Amino acid sequence: MKKLVILLFVGMIGFAVSAQDKVAKIKFKTETIDYGTIEKGADGVRVFEFTNTGDAPLVITKVKSTCGCTVPKKPEAPIMPGDTGEIEVKYDTKRLGVIMKTILVTSNAETSSVALKIKGKVIDPSKSSVLEKKSKSVLEQTQ
Repeated sequence: MKKLVILLFVGMIGFAVSAQDKVAKIKFKTETIDYGTIEKGADGVRVFEFTNTGDAPLVITKVKSTCGCTVPKKPEAPIMPGDTGEIEVKYDTKRLGVIMKTILVTSNAETSSVALKIKGKVIDPSKSSVLEKKSKSVLEQTQ
């Protein structure tokens, strides 16, 4: 009887350990999105695509940006093993200048936090530079 109880106990511990081996893993297609040079007021929405490469459901608990000018949107439902999901990021393209922002993704994955980056430059096409306004060089203008 003792041997049977010990055997059952060892079997239950082995089962519990193997159940804990299942873990979600998040794999992004890319961790950086380059907007390039875009015009003021252009569409600022971009999408980070990812796959759950683990063997447990992936739950994204939090997606946070380093700036109020960037609004991320996370999936609400768990992502099952092998399935894909998206994190949508919207940058406010009314702000001129260089874009360099980080979005921190927190989940139950093996790597619990991942830093995503967006970069680029927003320009105002109605304001051309002084160099573009001159059709002739300084030497040509004096002749």
